Amino acid sequence: MGAFHVVQAAFGPMCDQNFGRIVLTSSIGGVYGNNRCVNYGAAKSGMIGLSNVAALEGEPFNVKSNVIVPSAVTRMAEGIDISQYPPMDPELVAPVVAWMAHEACSVSGEMIASIAGRVAQVFLAETRGVYRPSWTMEDVAEACAAVHDKGADNPQVLDFGLHGHVDHITYSFAMARGG
Repeated sequence: MGAFHVVQAAFGPMCDQNFGRIVLTSSIGGVYGNNRCVNYGAAKSGMIGLSNVAALEGEPFNVKSNVIVPSAVTRMAEGIDISQYPPMDPELVAPVVAWMAHEACSVSGEMIASIAGRVAQVFLAETRGVYRPSWTMEDVAEACAAVHDKGADNPQVLDFGLHGHVDHITYSFAMARGG
Protein backbone atom coordinates (compact mmCIF):
# COMPACT_ATOMS: atom_id res chain seq x y z
CA MET A 1 0.00 0.00 0.00
CA GLY A 2 3.05 2.26 0.25
CA ALA A 3 3.05 3.25 -3.42
CA PHE A 4 -0.69 3.88 -3.35
CA HIS A 5 -0.43 6.19 -0.35
CA VAL A 6 2.47 8.17 -1.84
CA VAL A 7 0.68 8.57 -5.19
CA GLN A 8 -2.54 9.52 -3.42
CA ALA A 9 -0.80 12.25 -1.41
CA ALA A 10 1.17 13.65 -4.35
CA PHE A 11 -1.48 13.40 -7.07
CA GLY A 12 -3.68 16.33 -6.01
CA PRO A 13 -0.80 18.83 -5.71
CA MET A 14 0.58 17.64 -9.06
CA CYS A 15 -2.78 18.24 -10.72
CA ASP A 16 -3.10 21.64 -9.02
CA GLN A 17 0.25 22.75 -10.47
CA ASN A 18 -0.62 21.22 -13.88
CA PHE A 19 2.54 19.13 -13.92
CA GLY A 20 3.78 15.90 -12.43
CA ARG A 21 5.70 12.74 -13.10
CA ILE A 22 5.04 9.47 -11.33
CA VAL A 23 7.42 6.53 -11.73
CA LEU A 24 6.35 3.30 -10.09
CA THR A 25 8.54 0.21 -9.86
CA SER A 26 7.31 -3.16 -11.01
CA SER A 27 9.28 -6.26 -11.88
CA ILE A 28 9.37 -8.97 -14.51
CA GLY A 29 7.84 -11.01 -11.67
CA GLY A 30 4.86 -8.65 -11.75
CA VAL A 31 4.58 -8.73 -15.53
CA TYR A 32 5.28 -12.40 -16.28
CA GLY A 33 5.11 -14.07 -12.86
CA ASN A 34 7.73 -16.09 -11.02
CA ASN A 35 7.60 -19.43 -9.22
CA ARG A 36 6.84 -19.39 -5.51
CA CYS A 37 6.58 -15.57 -5.37
CA VAL A 38 2.84 -14.94 -5.47
CA ASN A 39 2.90 -12.11 -2.92
CA TYR A 40 5.70 -10.30 -4.79
CA GLY A 41 4.08 -10.84 -8.20
CA ALA A 42 0.71 -9.58 -6.98
CA ALA A 43 2.25 -6.48 -5.41
CA LYS A 44 4.35 -5.66 -8.46
CA SER A 45 1.50 -6.22 -10.92
CA GLY A 46 -0.57 -3.85 -8.78
CA MET A 47 1.88 -1.08 -9.73
CA ILE A 48 0.81 -1.50 -13.36
CA GLY A 49 -2.87 -0.91 -12.60
CA LEU A 50 -2.10 1.97 -10.24
CA SER A 51 0.05 3.65 -12.87
CA ASN A 52 -2.55 3.17 -15.61
CA VAL A 53 -5.26 4.86 -13.53
CA ALA A 54 -2.92 7.70 -12.49
CA ALA A 55 -1.94 8.20 -16.16
CA LEU A 56 -5.57 8.38 -17.26
CA GLU A 57 -6.71 10.66 -14.45
CA GLY A 58 -3.58 12.82 -14.73
CA GLU A 59 -3.77 13.28 -18.49
CA PRO A 60 -5.79 16.55 -18.42
CA PHE A 61 -3.30 17.97 -15.90
CA ASN A 62 0.01 17.07 -17.59
CA VAL A 63 0.63 14.44 -14.93
CA LYS A 64 2.33 11.44 -16.50
CA SER A 65 2.64 8.08 -14.80
CA ASN A 66 4.83 5.22 -15.96
CA VAL A 67 6.30 2.00 -14.64
CA ILE A 68 9.95 1.03 -14.62
CA VAL A 69 10.58 -2.72 -14.87
CA PRO A 70 14.21 -2.79 -13.76
CA SER A 71 16.76 -5.56 -13.50
CA ALA A 72 20.06 -4.79 -11.85
CA VAL A 73 22.54 -6.57 -9.63
CA THR A 74 22.36 -4.92 -6.22
CA ARG A 75 22.94 -6.00 -2.63
CA MET A 76 19.78 -8.07 -2.96
CA ALA A 77 21.77 -10.46 -5.19
CA GLU A 78 24.15 -11.43 -2.39
CA GLY A 79 24.49 -15.22 -2.33
CA ILE A 80 23.31 -15.65 -5.92
CA ASP A 81 25.75 -16.91 -8.54
CA ILE A 82 25.89 -14.00 -10.99
CA SER A 83 29.12 -15.08 -12.68
CA GLN A 84 27.35 -15.68 -16.01
CA TYR A 85 25.40 -12.39 -15.95
CA PRO A 86 26.33 -9.54 -18.28
CA PRO A 87 26.99 -6.16 -16.65
CA MET A 88 23.80 -5.25 -14.80
CA ASP A 89 24.79 -2.27 -12.71
CA PRO A 90 22.06 0.01 -11.36
CA GLU A 91 23.73 2.79 -13.38
CA LEU A 92 22.23 1.15 -16.48
CA VAL A 93 18.71 1.62 -15.09
CA ALA A 94 19.07 5.06 -13.48
CA PRO A 95 19.02 7.11 -16.73
CA VAL A 96 15.75 5.45 -17.75
CA VAL A 97 14.14 6.36 -14.44
CA ALA A 98 15.57 9.89 -14.66
CA TRP A 99 14.02 10.35 -18.11
CA MET A 100 10.66 9.01 -16.91
CA ALA A 101 10.69 11.52 -14.05
CA HIS A 102 11.84 14.44 -16.21
CA GLU A 103 9.65 17.09 -17.81
CA ALA A 104 10.92 15.88 -21.20
CA CYS A 105 9.21 12.51 -20.72
CA SER A 106 6.74 12.21 -23.58
CA VAL A 107 4.95 9.00 -22.60
CA SER A 108 2.38 8.11 -19.99
CA GLY A 109 0.72 4.85 -19.00
CA GLU A 110 3.66 2.79 -20.22
CA MET A 111 5.95 0.15 -18.81
CA ILE A 112 9.63 0.43 -19.70
CA ALA A 113 12.00 -2.46 -18.99
CA SER A 114 15.68 -1.85 -18.37
CA ILE A 115 17.99 -4.86 -18.07
CA ALA A 116 21.70 -5.23 -18.79
CA GLY A 117 21.79 -2.15 -21.03
CA ARG A 118 18.61 -3.07 -22.96
CA VAL A 119 15.66 -0.67 -22.75
CA ALA A 120 12.30 -1.80 -24.15
CA GLN A 121 8.62 -1.03 -23.95
CA VAL A 122 6.60 -3.73 -22.23
CA PHE A 123 2.94 -3.86 -23.17
CA LEU A 124 -0.17 -5.98 -23.05
CA ALA A 125 -1.77 -6.90 -26.34
CA GLU A 126 -4.76 -8.83 -27.65
CA THR A 127 -5.16 -11.03 -30.68
CA ARG A 128 -7.94 -10.22 -33.12
CA GLY A 129 -10.11 -12.79 -31.38
CA VAL A 130 -13.19 -14.61 -32.54
CA TYR A 131 -16.78 -13.43 -32.48
CA ARG A 132 -19.88 -15.60 -32.19
CA PRO A 133 -23.30 -14.39 -31.05
CA SER A 134 -23.41 -17.19 -28.48
CA TRP A 135 -20.93 -19.67 -27.07
CA THR A 136 -20.83 -23.11 -25.56
CA MET A 137 -17.86 -24.61 -23.80
CA GLU A 138 -17.32 -26.78 -26.87
CA ASP A 139 -17.34 -23.69 -29.12
CA VAL A 140 -14.61 -22.13 -26.99
CA ALA A 141 -12.52 -25.29 -27.23
CA GLU A 142 -13.02 -25.40 -31.00
CA ALA A 143 -12.06 -21.72 -31.42
CA CYS A 144 -9.06 -21.93 -29.07
CA ALA A 145 -6.43 -21.94 -31.84
CA ALA A 146 -8.01 -18.93 -33.58
CA VAL A 147 -8.37 -17.06 -30.27
CA HIS A 148 -4.64 -17.51 -29.65
CA ASP A 149 -3.51 -16.86 -33.25
CA LYS A 150 -0.73 -14.25 -33.40
CA GLY A 151 0.79 -15.56 -36.61
CA ALA A 152 1.02 -14.48 -40.23
CA ASP A 153 -2.56 -15.57 -40.95
CA ASN A 154 -3.79 -13.20 -38.26
CA PRO A 155 -1.29 -10.36 -38.17
CA GLN A 156 -3.52 -8.05 -36.18
CA VAL A 157 -2.19 -7.93 -32.63
CA LEU A 158 -3.93 -5.12 -30.83
CA ASP A 159 -2.00 -2.80 -28.53
CA PHE A 160 -4.71 -0.56 -27.13
CA GLY A 161 -2.31 1.57 -25.08
CA LEU A 162 -3.29 4.08 -22.43
CA HIS A 163 -6.94 4.28 -23.49
CA GLY A 164 -7.15 0.51 -23.82
CA HIS A 165 -10.22 0.18 -21.62
CA VAL A 166 -12.44 2.16 -23.97
CA ASP A 167 -10.68 0.96 -27.15
CA HIS A 168 -11.00 -2.69 -26.07
CA ILE A 169 -14.75 -2.26 -25.57
CA THR A 170 -15.18 -0.26 -28.80
CA TYR A 171 -13.27 -2.85 -30.85
CA SER A 172 -15.19 -5.74 -29.30
CA PHE A 173 -18.57 -4.07 -29.86
CA ALA A 174 -17.67 -3.33 -33.50
CA MET A 175 -16.78 -6.98 -34.02
CA ALA A 176 -20.12 -8.01 -32.50
CA ARG A 177 -21.87 -5.67 -34.94
CA GLY A 178 -20.10 -7.31 -37.88
CA GLY A 179 -17.50 -4.56 -38.33
